[in-house]
Amino acid sequence: MSKEGGRLVAMTQPRLAHATDYGRMYSRKIGGSPEVPSITTVIGQEPKDMTGWAGHMATSELANDQRLAAAVGSPAELKRLARQASSAAERFRDAAAARGDRVHNYAEQVALRALGQPDSASAARALLAEHHESKFADRFDEWWELYDVTPLAAEVTVWNHTLGYAGTLDLIAEIGGRTCIIDFKTKGLTRDGRSKPLNDSVVMQLVAGMQAEELLVNATSGEWAPWTYGQDSLLLAVAVSEAEVVAVQANPAILKSHWHKFWALRQVWEHSRITATAGTALRPIAPPVASPGQQPPTPPMS
Repeated sequence: MSKEGGRLVAMTQPRLAHATDYGRMYSRKIGGSPEVPSITTVIGQEPKDMTGWAGHMATSELANDQRLAAAVGSPAELKRLARQASSAAERFRDAAAARGDRVHNYAEQVALRALGQPDSASAARALLAEHHESKFADRFDEWWELYDVTPLAAEVTVWNHTLGYAGTLDLIAEIGGRTCIIDFKTKGLTRDGRSKPLNDSVVMQLVAGMQAEELLVNATSGEWAPWTYGQDSLLLAVAVSEAEVVAVQANPAILKSHWHKFWALRQVWEHSRITATAGTALRPIAPPVASPGQQPPTPPMS
């Protein structure tokens, strides 16, 4: 965010995030050193077994490869096709991430336009059209009008000193007279053409945002302001798909449990980082040296 005419104005500040050996981390200002992990890096400490999904993606791609029939009887060609199919999950993940970035960018530009700030909503929509993704923008626009969204800030970078983390929230807005902290998730479709459901981990993401202590004012100077959108805000996760937009609220009754889980995962990140920098975990050890007067063991007869 930046300060303009005495009020806070939202703006994207991705340069405060850094890719490190310990995941994404945030600095306090542009050019500063990474200090704390991002919210998503902390949540990522929870192990998730994706081997089954990765295997399914690889098998499906190989089975649907038009070159498979001609490759039968050629071990070298079969091996080449299998090697290519083995990266199907990674390619699918990267494509989904790129699509998510395009949809998120459009949502941000719509918010900036509503805030009366410079925006590139038309260019963002055109980029979606180039990738045959205009339906995401269409459904988002319908949701924006239906819910009568009044944005307060977009792409807000926040910081928590007590626990030690930072992150960027997609949107803070007023809906139905209530202040809402909103996270957008781009989703594919189920077999019946509905939006795929959201993962419960989004509650941790939202509650970590709610528990922020500061928000960024000026990234260049490293100026921050007290966080004022805390305990009374509604926490909304919004799934944006080509068919529909589904908004759900994080259940207030379970926020404390998800906050405690986030706290625990933050400790896991810290101890993993400490362990990784503590030095060599395993080192070779020589056999014991024979004491004076003691004969070394006799090797067995062959």
